[in-house]
Amino acid sequence: MMRSKKSLSYRLKSSFMEYWQIYLLLLPVILYFVVFDYFPMYGVQIAFKDFLPTKGITGSPWVGLKHFKRFFSSPYILVILKNTISISLYSLVAGFPLPILFALLLNHQRVGWYRKFVQTASYAPHFISTVVLVGMMKLMMSPTNGVINALITALGGEPIYFFGRADIFYSLYVWSGVWTSLGWSAIVYVGALSAINPELHEAAKIDGASIWKRIHYIDLPGILPTVIILLILRTGDILTVGFEKIFLMQNNMNAAASEVISTYVYKQGLVSAQYSYSAAVGLLNSAVNFLFLVMVNFISGRLSDTTLF
Repeated sequence: MMRSKKSLSYRLKSSFMEYWQIYLLLLPVILYFVVFDYFPMYGVQIAFKDFLPTKGITGSPWVGLKHFKRFFSSPYILVILKNTISISLYSLVAGFPLPILFALLLNHQRVGWYRKFVQTASYAPHFISTVVLVGMMKLMMSPTNGVINALITALGGEPIYFFGRADIFYSLYVWSGVWTSLGWSAIVYVGALSAINPELHEAAKIDGASIWKRIHYIDLPGILPTVIILLILRTGDILTVGFEKIFLMQNNMNAAASEVISTYVYKQGLVSAQYSYSAAVGLLNSAVNFLFLVMVNFISGRLSDTTLF
């Protein structure tokens, strides 16, 4: 045992001495995660305390599961969970397959200039800030001078206040997100497709296989491990719906559909200064996401050879 420990420490030391430049490049990344992800975890304990700023984290009284029980007895919990899960599943069903399909079609586009144009046009929306995106949506869907309502009026319809309709809020949020992320999300699949041996396609062409058969029997199996890994990561965020965009789109008229866990935590924690309660809700959210991640990873390991860990 002593020899194995010395051998391990020796190997680590030798590796560090030989590749110290690489470890030096890795240092900023490690510091980032330590400072912004791991060190703040010290404050998670306020979820089990009645946090008082005057007494600090360690001096605040311990209350156990008080705040968790309060959340589960809250009259808003069903609405919040319903909206969060509905939006997340809607985003998964609508937004996950489309980049795969887009990458497959793009991979078989042989006109060079057209392929580059489509790639650039599809990547561009990703770089639009969330604030600008929501502002564009509000301008285009304005009931008074929006382009979409002008078209509806010209066709004989009545103007629609889209942002005041709770019944279409999910679709507004999800499909605007699909538009901004489609091209960017497809980059991973385009890279995976480029790693497939082109000789497989040449052999399939000689055998008379159509483009759809080549996609089915060559491309899809080739990128399946990448798809599984990204799906596992996506399900690990099943209860995480982006705060900024939801908050910017939210108003009193659509609150029944737009109130999710992230906005609820913000309002309880920063607006109402209920720091311990909001920390408990956020911790619970992270714990459920972690359980989903482990569960889906376990199922993937049983059904295939591809797992995240």
